Amino acid sequence: MRQMPRHGRFDSSLALLRQGYLFIDNGCRATGSDIFETRLLLRRTICMRGAEAARVFYDNERFARRGAMPSPVRRTLLGTGGVQGLDGEAHRARKAAFMSLMTESRLRDLAALTGDRWQASIRKWAAMPRVALFEEVQELLCRAVCAWSGVPLGDAEAARRARDLGAMIDGAGSIGLRHLRGRRARKRGERWIAALVQAVRRGSLRVPADGSLHVFATHVEAGGRHLDAHTAAVEILNVLRPTVAIARFVVFSALALHRHPACRVRVADDARYAGWFIQEVRRFYPFFPMVAARVRRGFEWRGYRFPEGRRVMLDLYGTNRLPALWSQPDAFRPERFRDWSGSPFDFIPQGGGNHYLHHRCAGEWLTIELMRVALDALTRRMTYRVPAQDLAVDLSRMPTLPGSRFVIENVRPVE
Repeated sequence: MRQMPRHGRFDSSLALLRQGYLFIDNGCRATGSDIFETRLLLRRTICMRGAEAARVFYDNERFARRGAMPSPVRRTLLGTGGVQGLDGEAHRARKAAFMSLMTESRLRDLAALTGDRWQASIRKWAAMPRVALFEEVQELLCRAVCAWSGVPLGDAEAARRARDLGAMIDGAGSIGLRHLRGRRARKRGERWIAALVQAVRRGSLRVPADGSLHVFATHVEAGGRHLDAHTAAVEILNVLRPTVAIARFVVFSALALHRHPACRVRVADDARYAGWFIQEVRRFYPFFPMVAARVRRGFEWRGYRFPEGRRVMLDLYGTNRLPALWSQPDAFRPERFRDWSGSPFDFIPQGGGNHYLHHRCAGEWLTIELMRVALDALTRRMTYRVPAQDLAVDLSRMPTLPGSRFVIENVRPVE
């Protein structure tokens, strides 16, 4: 049996916070391997990258998700009791409820609602001297997904709820004030949605049957029991929060259009090219850096021993930038997706595997659809100017954005 390469001193948690998205890549370079072992939060952890690593990582016979994600991520981004921490039949049943929301007709409904919000926002932005695109897109997405989900949202609270959903995302990869803001935002969000779940169950709030509020308020687990109100709230937030997170991809799309102006006309005129552009934004720019699982039962892979219970982290960002998988990975080239095979393991911006069999993000189709709506707005529904600003992307910050969060000015609607 081979000795697994080791990287770092006694504990690498601070190195992870300093290096961010490049932590696993740096470890792989230092060890000359696509797999190594380290300690994170004092726990022995195997880190790996690449398509074959993703393939084994999403083998549900070998890996479990319960208890795998570090506590700071659960307390901000994911909550407790949600689908990401389930395994086996419990995961399949809960995942099916999410996938029931992702039908073509329901995605079209959300796209239409989001398009309406873009149009309203463009009119508002035309009266503003400067627009902080990231914050504005978070709010418009929050308004659209709440309407689609059957979640009541008054005008006075929309910005506040959007900020809280954004804080859950922003606090997941940090310590200190960002993390505390994310934890407080999650508690507020869970109380908000749990109260709505209870109102639906009492009959005092009537909501559409095909929205996530109704779906999870009435969802029945194996054994015939409803989810408790807290868990139902976690799952509804698992629809709202990831939708608001798409604001990050929208900002990176705007950044790509700014840095590659030749793409703008092709995106506006060619739907097929727009699809390649969306996928290249998702491959090229950093979203979430890695995902975690726990070895269900001990096994060997490539001569290395994976002991039962060992935490394993798969490098999402690094796999999407791996030279063995992608020609000129540091170049932004939408055309590379013309001949992409569609493998669920070499392109994993939101996780890998099959949507129904594995833990691949149920909202991936939703992400792509809403990015299409955003690109249509940015290239065909409005004109704007990008002033001088800090557009550098700090890879030590998780999750990251351009330093200025992308400011635009002189917004004009295209009639």
